Amino acid sequence: MFTLAEVASLNDIQPTYRILKPWWDVFMDYLAVVMLMVAIFAGTMQLTKDQVVCLPVLQSTVNSKAQPGTSGKADFTTVETTTGQVEEASMRMVSFGSAPTVTPDVPLSRATSSQYQPTESGQELKKEQKDSSGRKTNLDFQQYVFVNQMCYHLALPWYSKYFPYLVLIHTIILIVSSNFWFKYPKTCSKIEHFVSILGKCFESPWTTKALSETACEDSEENKQRLTGAQSLPKYVSTSSDEGSPSASTPMITKSGFKFSADKPMIEVPSVTILDKKDGEQAKALFEKVRKFRAHVEDSDLIYKLYVGQTVIKTVKFIFILCYTANFVNTISFEHICNPKVEHLIGYTQFECTHNMAYMLKKLLISYISLICVYGFICLYTLFWLFRIPLKEYSFEKVREESSFSDIPDVKNDFAFLLHMVDQYDQLYSKRFGVFLSEVSENKLREISLNHEWTFEKLRQHVSRNAQDKQELHLFMLSGVPDAVFDLTDLDVLKLELIPEAKIPAKISQMTNLQELHLCHCPAKVEQTAFSFLRDHLRCLHVKFTDVAEIPAWVYLLKNLRELYLIGNLNSENNKMIGLESLRELRHLKILNVKSNLTKIPPNITDVAPHLTKLVIHNDGTKLVVLNSLKKMTNVAELELQNCELERIPHAIFSLSNLQELDLKSNSIRTIEEIISFQHLKRLTCLKLWHNKIVNIPSSITHIKNLESLYLSNNKLESLPAAVFSLQKLRCLDVSYNSIALIPVEIGLLQNLQHFHITGNKVDVLPKQLFKCVKLRTLSLGQNCITSIPDKISQLVQLTHLELKGNCLDRLPTTLGQCQLLRKSGLVVEDHLFDALPSEVKEVLNQDTSIPFANGI
Repeated sequence: MFTLAEVASLNDIQPTYRILKPWWDVFMDYLAVVMLMVAIFAGTMQLTKDQVVCLPVLQSTVNSKAQPGTSGKADFTTVETTTGQVEEASMRMVSFGSAPTVTPDVPLSRATSSQYQPTESGQELKKEQKDSSGRKTNLDFQQYVFVNQMCYHLALPWYSKYFPYLVLIHTIILIVSSNFWFKYPKTCSKIEHFVSILGKCFESPWTTKALSETACEDSEENKQRLTGAQSLPKYVSTSSDEGSPSASTPMITKSGFKFSADKPMIEVPSVTILDKKDGEQAKALFEKVRKFRAHVEDSDLIYKLYVGQTVIKTVKFIFILCYTANFVNTISFEHICNPKVEHLIGYTQFECTHNMAYMLKKLLISYISLICVYGFICLYTLFWLFRIPLKEYSFEKVREESSFSDIPDVKNDFAFLLHMVDQYDQLYSKRFGVFLSEVSENKLREISLNHEWTFEKLRQHVSRNAQDKQELHLFMLSGVPDAVFDLTDLDVLKLELIPEAKIPAKISQMTNLQELHLCHCPAKVEQTAFSFLRDHLRCLHVKFTDVAEIPAWVYLLKNLRELYLIGNLNSENNKMIGLESLRELRHLKILNVKSNLTKIPPNITDVAPHLTKLVIHNDGTKLVVLNSLKKMTNVAELELQNCELERIPHAIFSLSNLQELDLKSNSIRTIEEIISFQHLKRLTCLKLWHNKIVNIPSSITHIKNLESLYLSNNKLESLPAAVFSLQKLRCLDVSYNSIALIPVEIGLLQNLQHFHITGNKVDVLPKQLFKCVKLRTLSLGQNCITSIPDKISQLVQLTHLELKGNCLDRLPTTLGQCQLLRKSGLVVEDHLFDALPSEVKEVLNQDTSIPFANGI
C-alpha cells in the first residue's frame, strides 16, 4: 500500500501559492488530508487483517424433530459405509444420523461413539458432556479456509470490501478539484506570474517608501492644501504630480488638486533615500504590472475555473453523502453465507463473522462527518463567490488611506486574484496598488531622475549656442531633474520628448532664463512657476503632434515676445489653436507657425496689430485664404514658405510697413504683380527663391529701396538690365538657374556686397563685375568659366570666393592682392590652389599660420 508521505504529495501546493488560498481552501485541504489518512488507515487494516470466519449451520436439531422414529440401527448402518465413501458417510452422519437421544449441545463425535459403544455406562457419558463445548463438524482446515474465502466474497456487502478504496478515490478527486486551477496550463502561468509580481511588489523598497510617506501626511494639512488648490487659475495644471519638486512630496492623480509649492513638506529621513538599483527594479515592476494587467483583464477564465471546481466539489459532497448513508448499516459483524458448494463440504449455510466490521463502521462514520464539514465549507464558498461581484475590484479604501487617488479599479481575472489575496492579507493588495498608480510611477521616475542627473552632470551638458547664450538641451527623459533649476545662469532651456515634464516653483530662481523650448513636451507648471514665466519668458518654442498638446498656459504669457508653433494645425483643428485665444499675448512681436494650414487662423488676427514678424511654413498644403493679412499693418517681416502659392498674394500689397518678404518653396511662375510693390516703400528684401519663375519683369525697377533680391532655384535664363538699376542692391542671389551671361550692367551696382550665381551656365566673367569693389562674397561655382581675370585684385574687400566646379586650369596670382581673402574663404580644387606661387599661398594661409606661430 502507499505510504502517507507518497500520497501526501498529491496535496503538495507550492508555498508561493499560499497567498491565493483563502481559509476555507486551506481548511478543506486539511480535511482532505484527514480523509486521505482515513482511507490509508482503513486500506492498510483491510489488507493486513480483514477476513471472515465461518462455521456451518448444523441442521441436527431440526432433523431430530422432523424424524423422531428413526432408529439407531439406521444411523449405524450409515456410518458403516465403504472406505471410498468415508467423507460422504461422515457428512451424511452429521446431516441425518442424529438420534433423538443426542442433544444439540453434545459433540457429534460423542454421539456417534455412543452408537458404536452402546454398552458404556451413563456416568461416562455425563462426564464427557461436561468437558465438551460446541459441536464437531468433521471439516478439515482446508475446507474452512475455502469456505472463509468463498463467504468473504459472497456474504460481505461490496461496501465493506471497497470502502477504503472509495474514500481514497473520492479524496483524490476532491484534492484535484481544489488545486486544478493551479495546474491548468492556461491559468497556472498567469497565477505564477501574478504571485511572482505580487511578492516583488510587497518586498520592494519603493512600496515601503511610498506608503511611509503617505503615512506621514497630516490629514488637516491635506485638507488645507486641497481647499487652497481649488482657487487656482484654470490655466495652471493642478494635477498632483505638479507639486513641490521635493523628492519626498507625495503625488496624487489628476483630480483637480495639487500641493502648493510654497508649502513645507514633511520629510522622513529613513525613507527618503532610494538606491539606484532598487529604483530600476521598481521601474521594471511598474512595466510588468502594466503588461500583466493588460494580459489578464481581458478574460475571466480563472474565475470561471474556480467557480466550476467549487461546484464540482459541492456536487461530489452531495453524491457521497447520499449513497454512503444507504450503506452505513450494511457493515455488520455477523453475516449468513450460502456458498452453494454442498457437494464439496456437505453444508448449505454458514454463519460468518467479519472481524473488521466495527472498525470500518467507525471509520465510515468519521468519514461521513468529515464529508459533511467539507460540504458545508463548499456551500460557504459558493455563497462567497456569488455574494459580491468578484470580477470587479475597487481600490477605494487604498485611495482614501493614501495620496495615490489615481489607482484604477480592475476587473475580470485580475480582480478575482486580488479578492483571493485579500482573504490572505489585505496588505498585499494595498502594497500592490502602489504599482498601479501613475502618480506613484511618476514620483519614482522623478526620484530616479534626480539621482542620475545631478547638478554636476547637468553643468557638463550646458553649451553655448549661435547667439552666445548658455543653453541646456534635455532629450527623452522621464521628467525634468530638480537640479536644472539650480542652473541660475542658464539662458535657454530645451525640453524634448519629456511627456511628464513639470515646472516647479524653483524655476523662479533662474533669473536669466528668457527662452524655453517644449518639443513634444506638454509641460505642466505650478502657479508660482507660471507667474515667473509670465513675467520673464520672452521666447517660447512649442513642437507638438496635435494642437491639444499645447499647454493652455502658453496663451497667457502676457510678456511673451516670440512664439514658435510647430505641429499639426489642419482645418479641423484651426478653431482650437487659441484654446484660451491668442488675444492675451499683447506683447507678442514674432509668431512663427510651421504646420499645414489652409487659411490663416482667425485667432492670429487677434494679435495682428502687435505683430512685427509672421512666419508660416506649410508642409505643402495650399494656403488659400489670405485676406486676414490686411489686418497685420505693423508686420515688417512676412514669410509664406511651402504654401503652394501660384502668384504673389494681393493682400501683401496692403502691408505698408513690410520690409522683408519671403515666398520660398512655392509654385510661383510669374511675378508680374511685382509692380504693386512700389507702394511698399519700406521693402528692402525680396526672397522669391525655390519657385518656378521664368523671367523678371522690368517693373522691378519700381522697388527703389530693394537691398536684397533672392531668385535662386528658379528657371531664369537671363538677367534683365532692370535688375541692375536697383542702386541700393547689396545682395543678389541668382544661383541654380540657367543663366548663361552676366550682363555688363552689373558694374552699375556699386553697393553690391554679395553676388551668388553658382550652378548656372556662365562661361565668361565681364570686366565690369570687378568694378563692384564692395563685393565681399562672390560665388561662381559650378559654371563653365575657363579663366579668372587678373582684375579680381580690385576686390579688396573680398572674403569669400567660390570657384569650384568650373573649367579653370589655373588661378590668377593677383589673388594675393585681395587683402581680406584667406584660404578658408577660398573654395577651389586643391590642385589649383597648390599651383599658386608660394608667396601667394603664404598670404592666403596667414589666418592659419599666425595663430600657429603665436602658439609656439
